[in-house]
Amino acid sequence: LLALVIYIVPLASAAESKCAGEGQFSCPNCGGISVSDCMDCDGYLFTDYNYGLCYNRKLFNTNAENGNSDNHYPFLWTDIVGTIVWFLTAGIATACGVGGGGIYVPMGILLLRFPPKPSSGLSQASIFGASLGGILVNIRKRHPDEHIRDTKGTPSEEHPGKMIAYEKGKGPMEIEDDREKYLDGGDGKRKFYTRPVIDYNMALFLAPMEMAGAVLGVIIQRVFPNWLFLCFAAVVLGFTAFKTFKKFFVAYAKDKAAKEERIELTKRESQRILESQKKKESDANGEGAASDAVDDVEGNADTKEVKEEEDDPKQLEQRRNFLEEDSRQYPFEKISYLILLWIGLTIITFLKGGKGVDSVIGINCQDAGFYVLVAAQFLWTLGFAAVFGYKNVKGVNERVAVNYPFNETDVMWDFKKLQFYSFFTFVAGIVAGLIGIGGGMVLGPLMIVMGVNPRVSTATTATMILLTSSSVAVMFVMSGLVPWQYAVYFFFVCLLGAYIGKTRIDAYVKKTGMGSILVGILATIIALATIGCIIILFLNLAKVDWCVDGFKAFCTVSSEEDACPTRLLSLSAEEIFPY
Repeated sequence: LLALVIYIVPLASAAESKCAGEGQFSCPNCGGISVSDCMDCDGYLFTDYNYGLCYNRKLFNTNAENGNSDNHYPFLWTDIVGTIVWFLTAGIATACGVGGGGIYVPMGILLLRFPPKPSSGLSQASIFGASLGGILVNIRKRHPDEHIRDTKGTPSEEHPGKMIAYEKGKGPMEIEDDREKYLDGGDGKRKFYTRPVIDYNMALFLAPMEMAGAVLGVIIQRVFPNWLFLCFAAVVLGFTAFKTFKKFFVAYAKDKAAKEERIELTKRESQRILESQKKKESDANGEGAASDAVDDVEGNADTKEVKEEEDDPKQLEQRRNFLEEDSRQYPFEKISYLILLWIGLTIITFLKGGKGVDSVIGINCQDAGFYVLVAAQFLWTLGFAAVFGYKNVKGVNERVAVNYPFNETDVMWDFKKLQFYSFFTFVAGIVAGLIGIGGGMVLGPLMIVMGVNPRVSTATTATMILLTSSSVAVMFVMSGLVPWQYAVYFFFVCLLGAYIGKTRIDAYVKKTGMGSILVGILATIIALATIGCIIILFLNLAKVDWCVDGFKAFCTVSSEEDACPTRLLSLSAEEIFPY
């Protein structure tokens, strides 16, 4: 693929003039005109190369007249098959913490026969529905560690500042006995704590960084020709798939070893219980009294409870306050901040315009106000990230001071980690904005490689995807770039698919303890997206007789004389929802 890029880049400029003049399609607007690209034919964005016309797409259309722009081609079976594919993809992708755009966009082009921009818009509507379905599941879910204690615990040498899990190296019965002893000890106020599966602190820092990167990615995309960013997408996604598959094999081996260890510990416990019963029967018969004395001493040595280190009452009280604060299932102030972030960026985006959508205040890239609003997007997102990055570091330091029981998969925020995560999250956003996918395909693997619990990382990235996809989806639909029927229909298909699929997959992972399965599915989705990008690249080049265009001008504005009135605001209810 890299060799292909190196070969065709020098040909781009030479071929540009040849490609620009090829292809004229009949557009019914303005009394009938000819366009070189049906994206310029408002309301008739779909292209038929055989008939040379632009046509409108209707959901589940059966009665069609070939050559009629308003009633062209029956799409019943493609829409039915698309429904099944979208439903399954939504469930699997959401369970893995990705939007699924890497699947929706290629399948929209290949299966539903949508042009690239409408396919991207349909993808955003689908991601919006899937991420909303995922949120309905995730927002009620608890953290995988449901038995967090208020005691100091044993510090981990491998992970400074964190503690070793109390359950490590113990069988089921030993774990239950240990938990009962914990509740019975102390000052009588002990209980188990847990947290939401969504890491809101992480989302409040990473989401705005990803959004800032996406803003820059969209700016870069304005000058990239389609074939170049498809090549770039294939290279980035291919590398990400490779790294994620490597992480999957390591994680799978660990999960398998942990599962075998649990089975072995259970067998050992069963053996001890059996031996204990035999001893009791022997005692009842008056045998083995002498040996029991020795066994009792050994047994007492094994089961003797180690005296707990004395705890500072003030530290214990503060630690419990932190645990209570973190255990809130619905931290309304954090959820409110995420909503505020979304509202602010959405307003700025609608004012500025983008993704092929005009500004609501009528400005374009030739106006100074356009660049002021671009700067405002960066200031809003990066400012948000800076504030909550500082809050995360401060919160971790306050908890470390009172020996807070950090889990081995928790992120211990410090300024070094802020720099690392902010850089790679910003890059993930650039890639997402540049190639039109959800940032979860890049950010999800990064979080897993950094040791975040797979169930936490998938739930957190899914929350972030909801913020980025929703506003873009609304913009696409309002602009008329995506047929309303398809956008609304596939929104609900993906919402239902994500809700059902994520519920089932989460239940299986919880039952088996094989969280690595999520990593494997994620790697497979990214690999399929890579293949889809390559297929679309070659199909698009073949359609235009292997013509490759050069870099585009950053700012191009159509003259008002050449523009036809838009159809969006004049659409009737029957046109939008004909069924």
